Amino acid sequence: MADPAATGPHAPLEGAARVWGTVAVSAAMFMNVLDISIANVSLPAIAGDLGVSPNQGTWVITSFAVANAIAVPLSGWLAQRFGQVRLFVASVVLFVIASWLCGLAPNMTVLIAFRALQGFVAGPMIPLSQSLLLSSYPKALAGLAMAMWSMTTLVAPVTGPLLGGWITDNLSWPWIFFINIPVGVVAALATVAIYRKRETPTRKLPIDSVGLVLLIVWIGALQIMLDIGKEHDWFASSLVVALAIVAGVGFAFFLAWELTDDHPVVDLTLFARRNFWAGTVATAVGFCLFFGNVVLLPLWLQQYMGYTATDAGMILAPIGLFAIILSPVVGKTIGQVDPRRFATVAFVVFALVLWMRSRFNTQADLTTIMVPTIIQGVANALFFIPLVTITLSGLPPDRIPAASGLSNFARIAAGAFGASIATTVWENRAALHHARLAEAVNPGSPAAQAALSGLTANGLTPEQALGAINRMVDQQAFMLAANDVFYASAVLFLALIPLVWLSHPLTGRAAGGGEAAGAH
Repeated sequence: MADPAATGPHAPLEGAARVWGTVAVSAAMFMNVLDISIANVSLPAIAGDLGVSPNQGTWVITSFAVANAIAVPLSGWLAQRFGQVRLFVASVVLFVIASWLCGLAPNMTVLIAFRALQGFVAGPMIPLSQSLLLSSYPKALAGLAMAMWSMTTLVAPVTGPLLGGWITDNLSWPWIFFINIPVGVVAALATVAIYRKRETPTRKLPIDSVGLVLLIVWIGALQIMLDIGKEHDWFASSLVVALAIVAGVGFAFFLAWELTDDHPVVDLTLFARRNFWAGTVATAVGFCLFFGNVVLLPLWLQQYMGYTATDAGMILAPIGLFAIILSPVVGKTIGQVDPRRFATVAFVVFALVLWMRSRFNTQADLTTIMVPTIIQGVANALFFIPLVTITLSGLPPDRIPAASGLSNFARIAAGAFGASIATTVWENRAALHHARLAEAVNPGSPAAQAALSGLTANGLTPEQALGAINRMVDQQAFMLAANDVFYASAVLFLALIPLVWLSHPLTGRAAGGGEAAGAH
């Protein structure tokens, strides 16, 4: 988050320069966050066009998220090496180029590779957008600056599904990537114009290349294992076993190296602080559950409920409505209200939303499906800001960039894992429910025989009638499986509440550390 270097040498921007600086930085951030959510409703179309299953299509999301997570901890080192403004502009320009390449991808393998590139070059944008915004505003308005930043990150998830759905249905899926080009070019030019004379000091620091390689190896192996496990029958496959061993051994070596290196790529000693580890774990697990369900819902709606991409986008879009309204309120009152109370309410609301979804059936109408999504905005508003405040509370300013990078890394990586885990559990539970439901379709079942007779009376052959019955069983099985994932996620959200209360209560001084870090 805010590097002290960014806020010290330069006076805050004023007037039109501050307005346009905020717009430029926010536009880049908007483009970055939009790209995470815009692909969700387009997955079935992308997968169908490139000849893979929709669940294999989740690699489009997870490859971006994993590469993004790996790049975030490097942002501090890169910013000190090249300067915050240069790095931010380079990140935006490279993101535009990667977006263009994603839209041109001829097959899924190439698309995944370019999505990983896009995620990696996007990594510095998150912390640097906060740093540049904080340097643009006087210290008294730091809360307003971060409220503006939060609004950007909340509006994008509302716009993403709607825009992605409309583009997929009316243009073609490559345009979900091409639309980044004009936004990115304008954001880069505006940032150069306003911030070029506000470059931060640079210095050569050693890079922990061994730690970085170990990080890429164990995170990459773990994500690939989660993504291909369901297709390879998990640990019955020697490939999955090999990936698990690489991930486990890589993680062990990574821990040993990072705890002994003088300039670690990830400062693991931060986990010695109770508020940091409690806040980081609660944020990571919460985001894992949240993101897994955000990916699962449009897949279920489009594959088994007959929704178009646009309709599925309309279902997801209201997530941000309450979040946009409530986030500034949370930002202004976080100093007066114990953030642990806010986080507790967030987890309770998430649990309520997922419990409501666990009661869906195949007759659920648009209103029934959309109501929990609207309520979820309350949880979103109370989730990020309080947990960031807890995580960064009491840290000296010089440790805040490293702490922010590490907590963001944990959150983004957990989101990628969540997408893979949710779709895997969904498929496995669907297979189980399908087997149980299919047992009722037999010659001794009056209901099954009546259904088959009715279908054949309408002109279907016996084989076509059985196929129609099987599709109905499929629809029911995947709905029940989705209900299982929703219900389990609700229970896990409630289980996170005690974790939040393990953190120390924030004193005025401790809370100030979080605020300086951009907790607002």
